[in-house]
Amino acid sequence: MYIEYLRFRVEPLLRDQFVQQDKAIWTVALSQNPGYHKKEVWLNPEDPGEIIAVIWWSDRDQWKAIPLAELTELEARFNQAMGAGTYELVEAREYHLADS
Repeated sequence: MYIEYLRFRVEPLLRDQFVQQDKAIWTVALSQNPGYHKKEVWLNPEDPGEIIAVIWWSDRDQWKAIPLAELTELEARFNQAMGAGTYELVEAREYHLADS
């Protein structure tokens, strides 16, 4: 299992909008790709401007095979829905779950 960890800064007043648009745009599209397992969005109760997205992929090759054009189009749709400058991806990491 592979984990995609994304940390965002968002205007605190737009946090709910970010979560809604992320679900409607990113989660819907990503869930159609082979290898997608699930997605969690974590909200920091001490920092309303921080949002963590954790996407679980069962296969790294399928995850990384998502065409760049598709990702670019999704980001453009999300940016249009949110408004330019209202959020920023500040950290992106990849993890692999150790075998139990």
